[in-house]
Amino acid sequence: MKNECVFFVPLRPGMKKEKIVGHSAMMGAEIMWGLGAPLGKIVLAGSVTPLLLTDFRIVGAGLLFWILSFFVEEPEIPVRDHVALFGASLLAIVLNQGFFMLGLSYTTPINATIITTSLPIVTILMAAVFLHERVTRVKVGGVLLGAVGALVLITGGSEVAGTGSVKGDLLVLAAQICFSCYLIFFKGLIGRYKAVTLMKWMFTYATLCMLPVSFVPMASMPWESIVPLEWWICVAYAVGPTFLSYLLLPLGQTRLSPAVVSIYNYVQPVVAAIVAVWAGMDTFTPAKAAAVVLVFTGVFLVSRR
Repeated sequence: MKNECVFFVPLRPGMKKEKIVGHSAMMGAEIMWGLGAPLGKIVLAGSVTPLLLTDFRIVGAGLLFWILSFFVEEPEIPVRDHVALFGASLLAIVLNQGFFMLGLSYTTPINATIITTSLPIVTILMAAVFLHERVTRVKVGGVLLGAVGALVLITGGSEVAGTGSVKGDLLVLAAQICFSCYLIFFKGLIGRYKAVTLMKWMFTYATLCMLPVSFVPMASMPWESIVPLEWWICVAYAVGPTFLSYLLLPLGQTRLSPAVVSIYNYVQPVVAAIVAVWAGMDTFTPAKAAAVVLVFTGVFLVSRR
């Protein structure tokens, strides 16, 4: 397997290279998702509705995965695994993205980002109950360090937390719980197939789930009111934070534990802070530097055996 591309074929268990691929994949996916929150808020402030943006992400990414699947060899998937893939698509795509986008339309980006830091805590608790993973003091310390670092970055922004609605905050929390269930209950399924094959079928089933819900609202939507910039942001959202991130996600999920995968969620506010400084919207202070150190120290502690 020396010449296999890690983006399409899982590496053999026990190889040290697996961990490198897993951590690199999760870092890449979280960078994409970190860029997605500000993009989503920008486009939702215009004529694009949460339902349209969710549809655009799911259908657009699904088409890209189908195109990519023509260039890789795919195995035959038994019916029972198709049923499991349908359940995985509901949790990881339909409910996760739908709840998050709808919640983001009601609450503020700062509140939404704060709530996403609950993912590692929920995942570690569920892993302890359902997968019987040990909840060590080092792992708990890593989660807490990462949470502190993420909160320092978030609350140090220009926007004040707490101005969003309870409804929006609860929807964002529901999105995190759905994604945590996906990480816990479908780890075995994800390890049996290539990333492209998995995501092609998951996004296909997600599209089928969304069509009955969105057909009538889409037909009655004033499409002429959407400006070109909003269309381009939708395209960028479908390609980057959706297609590329979900292509990388199975590579991390099959090589790392659910707790390690979830702790990478703390990278998202780090990305947001870096982008804000780069764009001249914020300054890099010692507090932000300390927060970045805390986040990555937390990732290191949770990933330790």
